[in-house]
Amino acid sequence: MDFDDTPDEAAWRASVRTFLSQHRAVDDPRAWQATLYEAGFVGVAWPVAAGGRGGTPMQQAIVDQEMAKLGLPALINLIGIGMCGPTVMMHGSDDQRERYLKRLLRADDLWCQLFSEPAAGSDLAGLRTRAVRDDGGWRINGQKVWTTLAHLADYGILLTRTDPAVPKHRGLTMFVVDMKAPGVTVRPLKQMNGDAHFNEVFFDDVLVPDTERLGEPGEGWRVALTTLMSERLSLGGGGTSIGPKPEAVARHVAEHIGALPADRQVLARQELGRGYVAALGARYTGYRQLSKLSRGELPGPEASAGKLSGTRSARDLTDLAVRVLGGDARVGDNIWQNMQAVLPGMAIAGGSDQVLRNIIGERVLGLPAEPRVDKGVDWR
Repeated sequence: MDFDDTPDEAAWRASVRTFLSQHRAVDDPRAWQATLYEAGFVGVAWPVAAGGRGGTPMQQAIVDQEMAKLGLPALINLIGIGMCGPTVMMHGSDDQRERYLKRLLRADDLWCQLFSEPAAGSDLAGLRTRAVRDDGGWRINGQKVWTTLAHLADYGILLTRTDPAVPKHRGLTMFVVDMKAPGVTVRPLKQMNGDAHFNEVFFDDVLVPDTERLGEPGEGWRVALTTLMSERLSLGGGGTSIGPKPEAVARHVAEHIGALPADRQVLARQELGRGYVAALGARYTGYRQLSKLSRGELPGPEASAGKLSGTRSARDLTDLAVRVLGGDARVGDNIWQNMQAVLPGMAIAGGSDQVLRNIIGERVLGLPAEPRVDKGVDWR
């Protein structure tokens, strides 16, 4: 693998760096994303017909890297760009692509992903939210949970059950849903750090036109796989870290380790070494993915492996950063403690650690699949 930029990539990186250094983020996150879009730095690899630049995935990765280096805020519509947009692009109608994609890239509309349910998280195909044909559309009833940014979203992609008389993976259908439609209720869920980015969403006789369907009825699982692969790629990709940078943790530990007893200093150094090496392993796994993108190849299983190892090392390093503070960790607005409270959710988002291990075991290592008692059984 080659971690160096090609001459074209180096020139692109220089132009991105120059623009970002001259245009600092504004307070309005929608306006900031619109500014980046107009400069050609959002949806870089999307086709021009879909509102993108028609560039390469590597060019987009370079933009993400340079923003992270400058500590600039992430785009507010990341879920729309990384998950919903690719799904609409691949499975939507010409009319849907025309109406939604450019506005999504500009953050004129914010999007969310309505998948998980109280009884269908890791087993997503077991979901219970129903969509029944009604008056030229579909009447939807059910509940979703852990929906990130649903309280801000204008639209969402919604996975529903439309046929309970077939096995669970075959009776699903995907829709675009207006989050302001009658019958949609969003309730934020407060997290450990006091924020409320996740939500539960209720659908009570919500009417969705058939023109908002993504794919054919019963093909929802195939459509959802596009979303899930895009999600794991965006979470496990190279160039940016999940959680804290190991270098920042090392500086933090060096500043505070002197306050610990001698025996705990030894243990802290050992933990830092293990966590640092694991974080670099996750980082370089991501670089392997970037090398593939640079050569025009499709990413392989590194997305699942990178996401799994990245969240694990991030949690270990953050836990260490909190512990070396001792009682001071409870004082004021502590960034390490805040990160410690956020990271458990990252180990679930985009597939829990257990799901990712199954994917790696079965699809990468070729191990036998786990027994599934509901395989081939009608969902009902």
